[in-house]
Amino acid sequence: MRVCLLASGSRGNSTLIEVDGCRLLIDAGLSGVETERRLASINLNCDDLHAILVTHEHSDHVSGIGPLARRHKLPVYIDHKTHAALPKLGKIAELQHFSAGDTFPLRELQISSFSTTHDAVNPVGFTIESTEGKVGFATDLGMPTRLVAEQLKQCRVLVLEANHDEQMLQEGPYPWNLKQRIRSRHGHLSNIESCSLLEQICWPGLEAVFLAHLSEENNCPKLAKQSFVDLMQTCGQDVEIIVGSQNQASFCFAVDKP
Repeated sequence: MRVCLLASGSRGNSTLIEVDGCRLLIDAGLSGVETERRLASINLNCDDLHAILVTHEHSDHVSGIGPLARRHKLPVYIDHKTHAALPKLGKIAELQHFSAGDTFPLRELQISSFSTTHDAVNPVGFTIESTEGKVGFATDLGMPTRLVAEQLKQCRVLVLEANHDEQMLQEGPYPWNLKQRIRSRHGHLSNIESCSLLEQICWPGLEAVFLAHLSEENNCPKLAKQSFVDLMQTCGQDVEIIVGSQNQASFCFAVDKP
């Protein structure tokens, strides 16, 4: 099992998840050329991929999907309503539709989708289950609902949104309406909200947490990471905390079979 944030932030998001020999991208918000460069930095290329999963239609998550899928003949798994919201996606040879809440097979994996409250047409998070365990992916959450917490239980690796520090957002340069949107139930999770979610779902089998979608203006990697390190110490657990970056691929966390 291997997980890496290829890019994470408001200018482009893409995550590599490799389990049971299957390599997936969750979202592809970078250009095709940049995605190839980031994969090369972790000794992979696009021809090593098996599919792209899509969380929602915002451009920082989908701008590279069409070119990547066509150039490398990759199947794309996307919610019906999200696909309808992307009229410029273009023709994709192997388009696999699902509805939020569906569970579907992908090679040897079981992919479960679950709804989030972000301000998109029908946004989802994912869990990926295999013989190597469970990986959870939940960014652009809006709010940490009971459904999200239930879906993310028993994961060995988690990718969680930690978008902003509440004080930095409050005192920062954004206009008031944008601050309100970010803080709303349709926006993004703060460090505090994300820590609260993690506290609910933490269990002895959790090995790593990736902090994703950090705001470059309203958060600080060291501040976000320290919040989660402190939480894990309070919980008495040794969990790797890895912060995603907009400009380069993150550390790749690899775990052995249980």
